[in-house]
Amino acid sequence: MKIKITALFLTSLFALSCTDLDEDLYDRVKDDNFGTTPSEVEALVGGAYSSLRGFSDGISNSFPGSEYVFFLNAVSSDETVIPTRGTDWFDGGQWQRAQTHTWQTTDGMILSAWRYCYAGIAKVNSIIYQIDKSGLTDEAKTPIYAELRAVRAYYYYMLLDMFGNVPIVTDFEDQNLPSNSTRQEVYDFVESELLDVLPNLKSEIVYSKFTQNVAYSLLARLYLNSEAFVGVARWQDCIDMCQNISGYSLNVDYFGNFATENQTSGEIIFAIPYDHTAGTVGNYMSSMSCHYLHRFTISPTGDYPWSANGMSAEPGVYSSFEEGDVRRNAMVEGEQINLATGSVIIMDSGEPLIYTEDIPDFTNSTQNVGIRLGKYEMKPGETWERDHDLVVIRYSEILMMQAECYVRLGSPGLAQPFVAQVRSRAGVDTPATIDLDFIDKELLREFLFEGRRRTDNIRFGTFFQPGWELGTTESYRAIFPIPETVVNTNANLVQNPGY
Repeated sequence: MKIKITALFLTSLFALSCTDLDEDLYDRVKDDNFGTTPSEVEALVGGAYSSLRGFSDGISNSFPGSEYVFFLNAVSSDETVIPTRGTDWFDGGQWQRAQTHTWQTTDGMILSAWRYCYAGIAKVNSIIYQIDKSGLTDEAKTPIYAELRAVRAYYYYMLLDMFGNVPIVTDFEDQNLPSNSTRQEVYDFVESELLDVLPNLKSEIVYSKFTQNVAYSLLARLYLNSEAFVGVARWQDCIDMCQNISGYSLNVDYFGNFATENQTSGEIIFAIPYDHTAGTVGNYMSSMSCHYLHRFTISPTGDYPWSANGMSAEPGVYSSFEEGDVRRNAMVEGEQINLATGSVIIMDSGEPLIYTEDIPDFTNSTQNVGIRLGKYEMKPGETWERDHDLVVIRYSEILMMQAECYVRLGSPGLAQPFVAQVRSRAGVDTPATIDLDFIDKELLREFLFEGRRRTDNIRFGTFFQPGWELGTTESYRAIFPIPETVVNTNANLVQNPGY
């Protein structure tokens, strides 16, 4: 099979492990053997899903669960900061620039986010090409195409959100250098692809696969952010998509969604599966936040992977939670006790390890400042690669999207029962009056550290207002620049305005 390498992708296809709905993993099917058995078809399509885990190479490190794609959206929002601690996490100043909304076209985090999406798109296009050339009947191909196009639409949704004016590439054999499409054209493409494939997607709940429920959820996200994306509000369309979703309910235990075996949760609409015993790579976000010695708070022998002492909550996030809100336990705060000694852990500096909400100088921080991520389960004996699945869409998001849209449509009373379900599960009361300011803050509390806060900030307008260590942000920074290396190697591409 001919595989093209273009300036758009800056990469060839990647040999990644594949996963099916039940987290059984398969080897990639050889091209000359493809199409003879259903298991071969399933394994090949599984490659589209495995691409969602990202990849690592000499140009960028793009694992979505723990690095650039997640960090880029989190640190540029009002929930997360990565302080520079001596030489740790300086990385050429890119995280400081993400915090202050002064990122540059040369920043590696931006290149990695771009390459993650387009490598996934290239993978999907290659599989569609293989399906085209297979001996399958047209009837057999139809549901396979639907699933693959839905995965590709998800990648384009992320590109629409992060970069706006990106090339739309669907032909695996086309070797011409692509040109930009407008943000409106990318928006229209995502919408039309999802609407077109919906009838041919599975209607039943199938874990970790693109089903009708997942497509409806993604369309709801698209319509929720429509005004921010293309200037046209579509609040009722968002509600309509949400009301098509069925078969899910809130998990009684909020943290059951983030447990090691979270694939059993009836709240998760879509997740990216991980299993270290099957060779998956990329899910080590929990290790990217806590202090190097935090492992002794989990195991008296330190039987827990190394931690990188990076991502922390912005000052003010932890204290914004009510004391009785169980979701506050998604953060690790205060004295950290060594289970072997019963005493506070002592850092190499001789000072006690106490996570503090205040961060006096995020460009030159001590090792202990910042409240840490504790949302996903951490337990003794884990490997570097975690086994919990990365949550992408939860049913609580469907409830909160409807609540927000009703408020925006002038019917806050209709939002009340949706918010009440979410707040009741968290152990806190729902206020009598619900407005957009409350919705905005509730989204932060419910979806803390889930990689979606930047999009909410932009939709609510807070992204452009002064904040912690942040001045006023110019409107063009609602999208990131096309990476400089991509523009320099493709004369058909035009840089996003303002950059």
